[in-house]
Amino acid sequence: MGRVGCGDGREPGFESEGNPMRIIAIAAALAAALGPSDAPAADLAAADIVEVEGTVIGEATFEQTPTGVLIFVEIEGLPPGAHGIHLHGTGACTPDFKAAKGHINPSGAKHGLRNPDGPDNGDLPNLFVSADGSAKAEFFTTRVTVAPGGVQPALLDADGSAVIVHDRPDDHSTQPIGGAGGRIACGVIAKR
Repeated sequence: MGRVGCGDGREPGFESEGNPMRIIAIAAALAAALGPSDAPAADLAAADIVEVEGTVIGEATFEQTPTGVLIFVEIEGLPPGAHGIHLHGTGACTPDFKAAKGHINPSGAKHGLRNPDGPDNGDLPNLFVSADGSAKAEFFTTRVTVAPGGVQPALLDADGSAVIVHDRPDDHSTQPIGGAGGRIACGVIAKR
């Protein structure tokens, strides 16, 4: 039985250079030739976020990228509106959220993304919660790393770190926490 073609010597499915079938075939050949990647897996960490009674209401994930840390927060059960969210220097949420201590700030920088003498390493933009009490947000920071070994302080250092959600928005300049008020949610950051 003969080969089925296009009548002009070309294989079916490979009629143009931009054809997805051709691109897939080339990509598969390259992947096979290169073999498995020697690149290390990304450093990942996460925190189950709890409210003051200890019920889990969300999660934050932390992924080390080549230029900083990508943070994804998904949470529910919070009051609607803007809330300060910060990275704190101790990985603890008990006996109360004050156990997380202050922001990650080894150099003693002033608080606030708008502060000319800041920001500190724990400062992030505000978290905006919808009318139903839920929020999904993605943040990026170059002021921390996930694991030790970089120039910036590590979330997974000897005493760990926590993510704290405050009851009011951060104005990004008032000392020491931007007027963000009390701590209403906390998550201990751990390797994942």
